[in-house]
Amino acid sequence: MPEPDKHQQIIDAAVRVFARNGYYNSRVSDIAKEAGIASGTIYLYFKTKDEILVTLFREKMASFVAYLGEAIAREPDALAKLRRLIALHFQILEQNPDMAEVVQVELRQGHKFFRGASAAEVTAYFKLISSVLEEGVAAGLFRDDLPLKTVTKTLFGAMDQMATSWILGKRSYKLSETADAVADIFLKGLAAKP
Repeated sequence: MPEPDKHQQIIDAAVRVFARNGYYNSRVSDIAKEAGIASGTIYLYFKTKDEILVTLFREKMASFVAYLGEAIAREPDALAKLRRLIALHFQILEQNPDMAEVVQVELRQGHKFFRGASAAEVTAYFKLISSVLEEGVAAGLFRDDLPLKTVTKTLFGAMDQMATSWILGKRSYKLSETADAVADIFLKGLAAKP
């Protein structure tokens, strides 16, 4: 019977291998070696390298969204929640550079990833962002004349692009230090008229 810690061991090893070698240049045997297990053992948990990548994303994204949801729930209002969400998005990626490399670069290499395997996880993140926006509109903090779907995707897109630029720029600056500027730009555009 498969062991839960071996599953996690494989996922964690895959993150390191994919970040170091790139997804296409990585082999299942590389992941097994990194995890310190026999190659055949991986096949008790995953059928293919693609399945490892999809599972990796699903599990990491689900825990990311759950963590963000809990963290921002403690904030007093929608303004503070959005600031905290942006800051945490950047801090978490900065603290996990291998994972950031995989999510921002490797997952997008020729995959129709965001339309397929990861759709539910990305949608859960959009719902979290949208719920904060709805709260801000209801409280009169945010404009009520903007389509929430567009605003949600615009914020996600801004954070995503900042993270991708940070990765492609060889992480030569602190991503977390850009959070306030991103939040300021975004919140000024959202601000309800006095």
